[in-house]
Amino acid sequence: MSLEVVQLSPTPEQYRYTFGGAPEPLVRVQPGTVVELTTEDCFGGRVTKAEDLPSAVCDFSQLNPVTGPIHVEGAEPGDTLAVHFVEIAPARDWAVSTTFPHFGALTATHTTAMLHDPLDEVVWVYEVDRERGTCLFRPRRGGPEVELPLDPMHGTVGVAPAGREVFATITPGAHGGNMDTPELRAGTTAYFGVNVAGGQLAIGDGHCRQGEGEVCGTAVEAAMRTVVVVDLIKGGGNAWPRLETDDFLMSTGSTKPLEDAYRVSQHDLVTWAAELTGWDTLDAYQLVSQAGLAPVANVVDTNYTMVAKLAKAYLGREGVTVNDGVHDRLRRTGAAYLAQR
Repeated sequence: MSLEVVQLSPTPEQYRYTFGGAPEPLVRVQPGTVVELTTEDCFGGRVTKAEDLPSAVCDFSQLNPVTGPIHVEGAEPGDTLAVHFVEIAPARDWAVSTTFPHFGALTATHTTAMLHDPLDEVVWVYEVDRERGTCLFRPRRGGPEVELPLDPMHGTVGVAPAGREVFATITPGAHGGNMDTPELRAGTTAYFGVNVAGGQLAIGDGHCRQGEGEVCGTAVEAAMRTVVVVDLIKGGGNAWPRLETDDFLMSTGSTKPLEDAYRVSQHDLVTWAAELTGWDTLDAYQLVSQAGLAPVANVVDTNYTMVAKLAKAYLGREGVTVNDGVHDRLRRTGAAYLAQR
């Protein structure tokens, strides 16, 4: 198999901090291209030790940098961009996490006013063992260390939004963005509705691992070396980002309050299941109600994100084919790339 492989390693001044705004793409690729890219962590690499408090070393207008945009030739509004994650690997032997005084699910924020004192700003540095596939949690204030398995993912993946809107990379929405779902790991194909010519894909916010909800506001934040296969499906642009793995279909919803994000994701999954199987909407509603899962993605960002998840095995005895089997095809492309590397 002959593969088109493109490398993308931005310099610091090339990182972007918004989705939209019509920035010049860093690279243009044909559908089916393998892209080897690097991403910086959410702090731009400025937090390297416990003494590096983000409030002192970071410019908060330059948090959560993304690599891109990637212009996919032929992509037009109404199409679907398919992004298959072949490999996500930490680029360094350390990663960091923090608590912030006014950010996270269990503290006051600028939109949740409380009378309690702000949380302490604390930095944790994780030792990343890429060979063993672990990262080491060291408590800052005493107690046992805990070795955690690596589960690399990208918190931020998306395309340019519709209507000439511009969103900070910290904000998730219908365009994708900072959804912070652990489901965006290697082996997953993400589907985004194209809103502008080329789609303008961007990827960032690598996590060595993250619990569901990202409750303290940060994961184990890391620079990444990532490989994706980018493809184009003409037409059929989904309103909200969808995910597919070998075994599951997933729909996302990103808004506030959290129950509305839940409703968006469930609505999309129910209607998707009905479309794929030919079931009546209420039959699909019933099946998803009994067999669906609802992992929380984030409850800390400017919008919250929920995921609705259903095993493919439940979608009829004969199974279903999504987007003409693009996930399986891109998975084979990824396997061929790894075999040739």
